[in-house]
Amino acid sequence: MAALNPENPVFVTYAIAAALMVLKVMGQGWMTVYRMMKSDSGLASPEDLQAGPLNRTPRPGQLELNDYVDRSRRMHRNDLENIPAFWAAGLVFVTVEPPLLLAQTLMYGFVLARLAHAVAYITKQMHEVRATFYTIGSLAVIVMALYVLAAIIF
Repeated sequence: MAALNPENPVFVTYAIAAALMVLKVMGQGWMTVYRMMKSDSGLASPEDLQAGPLNRTPRPGQLELNDYVDRSRRMHRNDLENIPAFWAAGLVFVTVEPPLLLAQTLMYGFVLARLAHAVAYITKQMHEVRATFYTIGSLAVIVMALYVLAAIIF
């Protein structure tokens, strides 16, 4: 497809935004692991209590909820609930050849909204702050999806 090549600035915009979101999702997983190891707690499954090189002295309390770890886990889950929709909508959005400024606004806007959402979450801001950034990102994805539908149907 001609739209999906590095000579198309809309595709380049998508590729950059998508790659940044891959790093966000994967980085959040590593952040959760780091927090589990740092706190020696917040493990998720009973089999995690088996002794091994990274858990030499397992104990039942390691399975108890630990907000330091669980906050990161919730952030990861939130990313997994939102970022895949961006990847899908953004890719098909590229194929209908939207104006570059619109693509950059929506795609980079989504990235910035997700990063701001993460900062708000990690710094324990009130729900309304997180919800504002979620809403901005969500609306960007919805606009891309509606643009695709309009371009294909009309």
